[in-house]
Amino acid sequence: MKAVLFDLDGTLIDTAADFIRILQDMCRDKGCEIVAADLIRTQVSEGARAMVKLVYPELDVEDPVFLAHRQRFLDLYGADIAVDTDLFDGMYALLEELESHQIPWGIVTNKPRWLSESLLQALNLTDRCAVLVCPEDVSKTKPDPEPMYLAADKIQTDAKDCIYVGDHPRDIDAGRNAQMYTILAAYGYLPLQYKDDLTAWRADCIVNTVADLQNALRQLVIAPHTATHLSSQQA
Repeated sequence: MKAVLFDLDGTLIDTAADFIRILQDMCRDKGCEIVAADLIRTQVSEGARAMVKLVYPELDVEDPVFLAHRQRFLDLYGADIAVDTDLFDGMYALLEELESHQIPWGIVTNKPRWLSESLLQALNLTDRCAVLVCPEDVSKTKPDPEPMYLAADKIQTDAKDCIYVGDHPRDIDAGRNAQMYTILAAYGYLPLQYKDDLTAWRADCIVNTVADLQNALRQLVIAPHTATHLSSQQA
């Protein structure tokens, strides 16, 4: 393995708190029951439409009124994108360890580019991220392998030599479809309908904490990379 690619929300970055803040404020504006934070968290990886549907279950997702609420949600989020958002605990150390061994890491996400770039900039990750692939960059998004192949191509690495880490079945499917080694981030925003049987996702590895993920990456990419580097020096 030569590179590590991450899904964004619920895998690399813990963005749920800002979504929860905005959606609960929308509930207050509507005068309806406040949607529980835990329920919102399970819908983050499903995207803006699924999250806004929690506040407006009575509206069809193609209804212009619903679409206006969705746009308002995105505008509010874009304006204050990292008030309570940060990397998951332990992720800074993990990224620093990858970087110290000159192992590139990047992001393949279904999050729109304008939001993804704003988020990375807010967390000072823009220059550290080797590649960012968003829906606007491809004709087909995850679970199709197209964005995975594009990310691998941009960092000049074969897809089969990449690890992909995600918290949604489409992440694992996309990685598998591109013949990447897949890691299921069980600490992330697991959708309710899929969380009961994680083995059914058919990931190569399941990790329950960022510490577990770091240990897995040490075995899969850091230790082999170090051994190869030492061998080349000795030669």
